[in-house]
Amino acid sequence: MNIYVESETSLRAAAGARLAEAAVAGMARVPLTALRGATRGPRQVALARQMAMYLAHVTFGLSLTRVGTCFGRDRTTVRHACALVEDRRDDLRLECGLNALEAALLALMSRLERRAGEAH
Repeated sequence: MNIYVESETSLRAAAGARLAEAAVAGMARVPLTALRGATRGPRQVALARQMAMYLAHVTFGLSLTRVGTCFGRDRTTVRHACALVEDRRDDLRLECGLNALEAALLALMSRLERRAGEAH
């Protein structure tokens, strides 16, 4: 893989992670600074971070290692977060919220990629 493709992949991964993070922070009404904190934080913050990591992994297909890097966490922490969120998808409200966030994130990323393509 050449350096240009690799750096573009890294940028796309980081953008996807940041989009997921911002979307979940807004939905959960949690400050971004709390999601990016080095400590777990209150339950609401930890759950929001877990949902953001889950969305980054599932929506954008980022590896657990890549998501961990983007969120300053270990891949095993991301795996645990994804398992917790997946287990909670039986809750209809959470399921609908995650589906809506996934669709919005994919639409936004698609639009950003189109704009980037037009700029070249």
